Amino acid sequence: MTMEQPDNPQLTLLESVARQALTHWGIENAYTIELVKHRENAVYAVTRADGMKTAMRVHRLGYHSDAALRSELQWIGALRDGGVTTPEVIPTVDGDLLARVRIDEPCEEYQCDLLSWVDGVPLGSAEERSFSGDEAVRRTYLATGRLAARIHNHSAAWTLPTGFERHSWDADGCLGPGALWGLYGDLEDLTPEQLARFDEGAAHCLRVLEAFGKASDRYGLIHSDFVPDNLLDTGTDIVVLDFDDCGFGWHLWEIATAVFWHLGGESYSVALGSFVEGYREHRPLPDEHLALLPTFLLLRGLVYLGWIHTRRETETAEQILPFVLEETTRLCDELATESPSATREGVVRRRR
Repeated sequence: MTMEQPDNPQLTLLESVARQALTHWGIENAYTIELVKHRENAVYAVTRADGMKTAMRVHRLGYHSDAALRSELQWIGALRDGGVTTPEVIPTVDGDLLARVRIDEPCEEYQCDLLSWVDGVPLGSAEERSFSGDEAVRRTYLATGRLAARIHNHSAAWTLPTGFERHSWDADGCLGPGALWGLYGDLEDLTPEQLARFDEGAAHCLRVLEAFGKASDRYGLIHSDFVPDNLLDTGTDIVVLDFDDCGFGWHLWEIATAVFWHLGGESYSVALGSFVEGYREHRPLPDEHLALLPTFLLLRGLVYLGWIHTRRETETAEQILPFVLEETTRLCDELATESPSATREGVVRRRR
């Protein structure tokens, strides 16, 4: 993603927040700070005078409660303790996992946390649909499948801490009136014909999700953003980053997220086959479950359209819209087999 210009007032404000937040970790001078990512959160590389490098996250206002962010950080720490390679969560000097920084003008209070820095190369770029050749895709998605299975095994066995709070990527979280990323039906770019087609697709998804259910062999705590950008190849390991969207959801949602950006390309079959092969080395994935993957790919596409609507002003939304529209339409055409009248009342907030 192309970064905003350094004189952007919003980025100037966020850097000020990050600098104030660092005092909660005892970092007050003799350091450099550099913006490395600004999408949901602003992520800064912070390098101290002694060379220690960390990642400061300034969170998107209003996306998560303090309890939800602390829960995310608790799970990251538990995964790391359980042998899954994640960044290390660094507590404040007071022992908290989270710091709040108040800005008087405008009057806002930001949530910030600090993680260890991980050097590595992303497996690819979802936005640019940039991936390596087939052999590299096979190697990295084999490792990614293994990693996803280990994460799902961990969450199935882990006892949630008291007060643990994360959102759910279930039918309501994806397509309900309070959809976590917004509703596809609110995207102004859609024609009436596209909207009707996507309503049929949503109805199909809801029927499948209701029949599939939420048994522990298919649903649990997941990362939920296994895009190639969030998986770093360090040369010796695959490190998973960015648990900002982690929550409760179907394991197939995780797989759909991992391979969605390969749709329509020659790398899709290699990525999916390798992911499934790696996953099955550590956790069962029945064929009857895997047969539902096209439905979860469609669901992912519809949810991405909602994301595009609520982030319409961003370069990322503009960049991914054509691809998401094309692939979601194709999946709808392949999967919508029943009458759109079956759409559950209240699923789509009508614009017209």
